[in-house]
Amino acid sequence: MSCLNRSRLLIKSLISRPPSLASAFSSSAVMNGLETHKTKLCIVGSGPAAHTAAIYAARAELNPLLFEGWMANDIAPGGQLTTTTDVENFPGFPDGILGADLTDNFRRQSERFGAKIFTETVTKVDFSSKPLKLFTDSRAVIADAVILATGAVAKRLTFPGSGDGSGDGSGGGFWNRGISACAVCDGAAPIFRGKALAVIGGGDSAMEEASFLTKYGSKVSIIHRRDAFRASKIMQQRVFANPKIDVVWNSTVVEAYGDGVLGGLKVKNVVTGDVEDLRVSGLFFAIGHEPATRFLDGAVELDSDGYVVTKAGSTETSVAGVFAAGDVQDKKYRQAVTAAGTGCMAALDAEHYLQEIGSQQVGVEYRMLFKAVALMLN
Repeated sequence: MSCLNRSRLLIKSLISRPPSLASAFSSSAVMNGLETHKTKLCIVGSGPAAHTAAIYAARAELNPLLFEGWMANDIAPGGQLTTTTDVENFPGFPDGILGADLTDNFRRQSERFGAKIFTETVTKVDFSSKPLKLFTDSRAVIADAVILATGAVAKRLTFPGSGDGSGDGSGGGFWNRGISACAVCDGAAPIFRGKALAVIGGGDSAMEEASFLTKYGSKVSIIHRRDAFRASKIMQQRVFANPKIDVVWNSTVVEAYGDGVLGGLKVKNVVTGDVEDLRVSGLFFAIGHEPATRFLDGAVELDSDGYVVTKAGSTETSVAGVFAAGDVQDKKYRQAVTAAGTGCMAALDAEHYLQEIGSQQVGVEYRMLFKAVALMLN
């Protein structure tokens, strides 16, 4: 083929194809037994961060794919909000809203603007080269950009009465009926106001939650399994100086009991073995959170606690084109509304990134076009 003909074919190819690294909408095929999708943006998660990102990205016509997981980390799609009852601190719901209803609203709004949702769990990623790759048990995704919004799970203790159910001793419990893992989320609820409350933990989170609960409870007992806290000195000083807080040292909870709602705890002294009755109407676990990042397997930088590290003032991670939002990168605030805010940030950051790589690709293709024209003219 002559140089002239080759130049004409090159020009035709460059003019006819869109200047983008990804197709305008997700394409799919079957490769190695997996249904393979190609997309500009893939979002992993199912809570307020993931769906806010999906809403913003869909409205920007990025046509995102969202993988909400299936019982990922033993939690239903929707994340931690699905394990709560009344949500009273999310704007727009003056009478409150059930956590499960709020997450349903998130999902419907994402779908309304065109986000494509898969109820599958991402089990593996490969961010070592571009494009980025993600895998579930049945699908592979090739994406130009990824938003990680898989959240973090509050750690809970297991003892009779601590789980879900009727609390009648038949394997049930008082979760969401007096037992919680978020004082800031639930502490102001009517069932806790003016009542004796308890917090389990010994770190800064336990100190903060106990101090917060004194605004609503008549008194707060901190139950700690050792004879000293690991919290910072200043946080300990605030607790010790608060007349509404007392400490139950060297102790663990061995049972929760009540009639429909939590009525008290059986507390065992680990030194003497004695078991005492502690009458409380609320128990709050403050023993930390576990970010849902194991599936990343070192693909992005994590901190010492397993949270995704993001650059200051942005949602950018250590890998170009990969962004993180919500509790998976936030160990401080851990609120639905702050997660939603970072979801918005991640979508905007991803959109700007896609525009940048699109412009770079356009530049490359135009240089090829000019070269082809020059060959024709010579």
